[in-house]
Amino acid sequence: MLTKSLPNLFTIGNLFLGIISIISVFNDKPELAAIMVIVAMLLDGLDGRVARALNAQSDFGKELDSLSDVISFGVAPAFIMYVVAFEPLPPAVAWIVTAIFPICGALRLARFNVVAGVPGYFIGLPIPAAGGVLCTLALFHKELNSIVLILSTLLLSYLMVSTVKYPNFKKVGIPKKAIWITPIVVLTAVIVAMQFPGSLSKMIFVPLLLYALYGLKKNVERLFRRRKRKMESMDDAKSETGSL
Repeated sequence: MLTKSLPNLFTIGNLFLGIISIISVFNDKPELAAIMVIVAMLLDGLDGRVARALNAQSDFGKELDSLSDVISFGVAPAFIMYVVAFEPLPPAVAWIVTAIFPICGALRLARFNVVAGVPGYFIGLPIPAAGGVLCTLALFHKELNSIVLILSTLLLSYLMVSTVKYPNFKKVGIPKKAIWITPIVVLTAVIVAMQFPGSLSKMIFVPLLLYALYGLKKNVERLFRRRKRKMESMDDAKSETGSL
């Protein structure tokens, strides 16, 4: 019974860290808040893999995972960005931009739950990746202009609800015999994260950003291909008209 509940325990741990992240940022600890989101990403990545390894997948676990993700990777990163960067801005701007991110995250999760995806890919930027980028980006608020941070938040929000394909890496599973190692991995990650919250968060920002930009690059390439095909069609139509 406990074995079958293990994936849900990881999911609850994800939710717990999301709540701790929100509390931390409102207690002037943005680095700790950001690293809590990053560790929550680890738990989120493990719960599904552990469930598949144990053959313990369920509709309950799926819904619990989505609800937890809204808090940990939608609300928590948005609050981190709001507290460190948006709070001095006019309330209308700060509140709306802050709210847009978790709203788009919720829409992304709802679509994921009801729309069949493409094997090997996510449709739209996954909310854990978007939340990871946002919370670590917030740590650079002193180096970046608030306009850049606003535009970045809106771009991440758009990518979540877009139709851009992102690789899902679900084929990278966990052997059933290695399940016992996962709690040790999580405990080690928490200890390391608590020791180096700021520097570790900024290091993780780079691969997360590259993952987000990968989809943006693919989207731009798709737009250029469409434009090229449209131009070619127009040229073919002109050629046919000229020949007549």
